[in-house]
Amino acid sequence: MFFASVYDIVRRIPHGKVATYGQVARLAGNPRMARQVGWALAGCPDDGIPCHRVVNRFGGCSSAFAFGGEDLQRALLKSEGVGFTAAGNVDLNEHLWIPPPVGAAGAPPEITS
Repeated sequence: MFFASVYDIVRRIPHGKVATYGQVARLAGNPRMARQVGWALAGCPDDGIPCHRVVNRFGGCSSAFAFGGEDLQRALLKSEGVGFTAAGNVDLNEHLWIPPPVGAAGAPPEITS
């Protein structure tokens, strides 16, 4: 069920925005499961889920990105207009997804369990 919640949340990250592993874990109702978010994305069964939009807490791309490594993740993000800092991380000040409040259109589902 946790993996399904992760996939649902990641589907909602808009084009040109990113979320962090920890942010996705919190939205899925398990704030201490950022590593498991990574596991869920590494084994993602659906190519339609934009897993490349999830980065680490510093905005770093994953060296083990499931779809071809860090360079491919960076290229996919750049193709969406995502900017990077001089240090090579996603500019989180500009591109971090701030989801709408629970219940609003496009908001992640409310976790009740």
